[in-house]
Amino acid sequence: MTDTRMRQGRAALAFSFLVQGVAFALLVTRIPAIQDRYGISDALLPAFLAAVPVLAGVGSVVTERVVRRVAPCLVLRWAQPVVLLALLAVGVGQGMIQVALALAVFGLAVGALDASMNMLGVSLQRAYGRSIMLGFHAAYSLGGIAGASLAWLGAHGGWALGVSYAPVVGVLLPLALVGSRWYVDAAAGPAVEAGGKGNGRGVAFAVLLPFCLVMSFAYIGDSTVSNWSAKYLQDVLGSSEQTATVPYNVYMVMTLLGRTLGDLGVRRFGAAAVVRAGAVLAAAGFALVAGAPGVAAGMAGFTLLGLGLCVLVPQTFAAAGRIGFEKGGPAGSDAAVARLNVFNYVGFLVGSPLVGVIGDAWSYRGAMLVPMVLVLVTVGYARSFEGTGGRYGDGHERARAADVGRDGHRL
Repeated sequence: MTDTRMRQGRAALAFSFLVQGVAFALLVTRIPAIQDRYGISDALLPAFLAAVPVLAGVGSVVTERVVRRVAPCLVLRWAQPVVLLALLAVGVGQGMIQVALALAVFGLAVGALDASMNMLGVSLQRAYGRSIMLGFHAAYSLGGIAGASLAWLGAHGGWALGVSYAPVVGVLLPLALVGSRWYVDAAAGPAVEAGGKGNGRGVAFAVLLPFCLVMSFAYIGDSTVSNWSAKYLQDVLGSSEQTATVPYNVYMVMTLLGRTLGDLGVRRFGAAAVVRAGAVLAAAGFALVAGAPGVAAGMAGFTLLGLGLCVLVPQTFAAAGRIGFEKGGPAGSDAAVARLNVFNYVGFLVGSPLVGVIGDAWSYRGAMLVPMVLVLVTVGYARSFEGTGGRYGDGHERARAADVGRDGHRL
């Protein structure tokens, strides 16, 4: 495979991550408008919201089986348009049944999309021989910021959901389809030469367990910030309503910054060191938020959280993909990524209710200590991120090869 082909594949995949960030942000930041449009009661809303990550987990499990016969490039190429069209359907539906079906399709397609995107990201990182995974997730963060900004414009402009969603889908859908022509599945390398492509079934769950836990803990932390930062600042620290919206924006910007620079840190210090540092920073952020005497200290805590949590998820995908590749070749890598991807939805589902229950039963300051402890547990698993081959960033980067085996698929 040529360097040009790899660069094209990398750019196309980064754009796919960005599009996904835009779509997901447009959905979750306009939940109040969706609720009002369809008359969804407060009692019924949690069921609608929980259905999306549950079905996304189903989509990820199904994708693990599909990619045994179909290239992840093909899954990604068609999953992304389905996500965008489902988003549009959420905006223009006429009744409860329509929005329920649209959200169900959105959830299933998101699971397939997240799994296939990260499969391709892991395979490209393996082909490059150096850390690039954080850059893909930086593109997702950038898309999230853009999507949240578009949602803010729509909300403050009083635009109907369909009016907000239609132009975005109209622009991104054709661009995503065109970009999909350059997706690359660079799934090959030394393990293929040694033991074949593998069947994807050689990765025991016990081997993946540390990464599954880290993924869950990272998303518990992330969902805590996204769902509770505004309420915490306003109700616990006494900020104004306007100021209470700032921490999540700061968190997102710090996430983008940390992921943009994170690959350099992995290349210089190694994945284990970056994961360890990220977990410590995140734990310090939660501790600062829990003990904050005022608004400024609380904002500083959420800033640290953005810088710390942002590195955990991309590195967890990369490490699990590496282990899967060593055990079962490219198919083993794809299977490991798909199985791990389920636990991002587990963390998303658990995080917000967990903080709410503890906050109501005890205190919201005390509730912030729970994700702090869980993130600190990640420090103990950091050693699992050290590789014995292709150890990105610890002085053992592989030179980029002109031919890495199985070529990309232009589909």
